Amino acid sequence: MHEISRLLNIPRSTVSGIITKWKQLGTTATQPPSGRPRHMTERVQHAEAHSALKSPTICRVIS
Repeated sequence: MHEISRLLNIPRSTVSGIITKWKQLGTTATQPPSGRPRHMTERVQHAEAHSALKSPTICRVIS
């Protein structure tokens, strides 16, 4: 690992993490997050849309 990190000029901890990920998953691709996605209620969507109208440069509405 030390030789790899020196050749690629990246920290040893990064090399170690990549090797560990490869051994566990067989890939280094980013995996989807675990758990169920959050459910946005209609009230939250309305509040976000309202704040985006007040300040469109700061917020964006996700449709």
